[in-house]
Amino acid sequence: MASAVLVVDDDSETCQLIEQQLEQRGYDVDWRLSAADALAALQERDYDVVLADLNMGQTNGLDLCRRIAENYTDLPIIVVSAFGNMAAAISALHAGASDFVNKPFDWAQLEASIGAALRRRALREKQRRLEPVGRPTAPRTLACADSAAMRRVEELLARVADADTTVMLSGESGCGKEVVARALHARGRRASLPFVAVNCAAVPPHLLEAELFGHVRGAFTDASSTRRGLFQEAAGGTLLLDEIGDMPRDMQPKLLRVLQERCFRPVGGNELVPLESRVITATHRRLEDDVAKGRFREDLFFRLNVVHIPIPALRERGADILSLSEQFILEFALRMTKPVHGVSRAAAEKLLAYDWPGNVRQLRNVIERAVTLTRRDQIDVDDLPDAVTRHRAGAVAQPAIEAPVTLDQLEKLHIQRVLNVYKGNKTRAAKSLGIDRRTLYRMLDRHQANAAAAKN
Repeated sequence: MASAVLVVDDDSETCQLIEQQLEQRGYDVDWRLSAADALAALQERDYDVVLADLNMGQTNGLDLCRRIAENYTDLPIIVVSAFGNMAAAISALHAGASDFVNKPFDWAQLEASIGAALRRRALREKQRRLEPVGRPTAPRTLACADSAAMRRVEELLARVADADTTVMLSGESGCGKEVVARALHARGRRASLPFVAVNCAAVPPHLLEAELFGHVRGAFTDASSTRRGLFQEAAGGTLLLDEIGDMPRDMQPKLLRVLQERCFRPVGGNELVPLESRVITATHRRLEDDVAKGRFREDLFFRLNVVHIPIPALRERGADILSLSEQFILEFALRMTKPVHGVSRAAAEKLLAYDWPGNVRQLRNVIERAVTLTRRDQIDVDDLPDAVTRHRAGAVAQPAIEAPVTLDQLEKLHIQRVLNVYKGNKTRAAKSLGIDRRTLYRMLDRHQANAAAAKN
């Protein structure tokens, strides 16, 4: 279908010329001779872009821009004028225009401007459709924290969010320590300032000091210029020292000194730089054991471990497995443009029964693989890897999962997650679940009745 363009200009010959040129290029064009007529036309028909003259009688293009921007927020406006200058262009953009072009027209330039406006509008519409399932880069709360174990983590985050105290996050690899660190940063007073993460195990030991503290020109052979360190990059915000247990032994007293004196000196420099960032550390190791064996300094351990937040393994978060699965399914289905919206009951049972030695990272990879392979609108057992489908509960010793999840609870969890995704819209949720609204209401009533009976 041709894109609809509304041209607004008080000169009818100009309107007819624009109509002729744009229709030759495949656009559906209407035109009006005043801002009032243009606003009336917008109430009668949906347009894809407005092309408005800057100077028109009593109501100029800037006033029309403002009116359209207030009432049609997604409608792009291109302002044109025979008296174009930079001040006029800036005024048009401030009034809500998406672009500004001069008359007489360069038709190729005008067509390019219209095309760019249409593409931006299409992108905004796509982003708005994806918004309910999109993941913010810095969530204030932890996504999919339905389990009691993760609710306890949420409570601790709330209590330390605005403090400057150092926090140590511990847990198995892949359990989401960086996600928790970002959530802690996002809900505190430093949220608008930088969050910087560095993996101490990934930086060569001889470069870690310069990476953290920066260096001045000539500090060592390859130091051809002065470079800011990560402590400076995170100034005022948060610095996450991931895998702190792998920090070289000779680097540990330097970090301790920085934390105690709240300042540091770039490598090769003479001036002290104040420490303005909050420090969070994370580790998959038991640092108490490393301290006992002399691999980690005891004084640094106590300095870092002021507030300790253990992150539970996924196998200890039974109620989160399906929630996380739904989140990952939506993420990868959108990325691959595949109509996959959930897991079958049989596949969900397999996911719940598996012990997830690789934690959330492994679950994410499993779901990505399943969305890639499935030919249905739901992930089924044959879309899962053999390690998951052939696992026998109890074959591997594992910590006790919270209360076992029954099939009825499984159904309830899945329905609630889909309703959350669609913000309570039962029509869209029912369509996603592959059922009609009546069936959804019956299922909700049944779960409500079961919950009431359980309380009694």
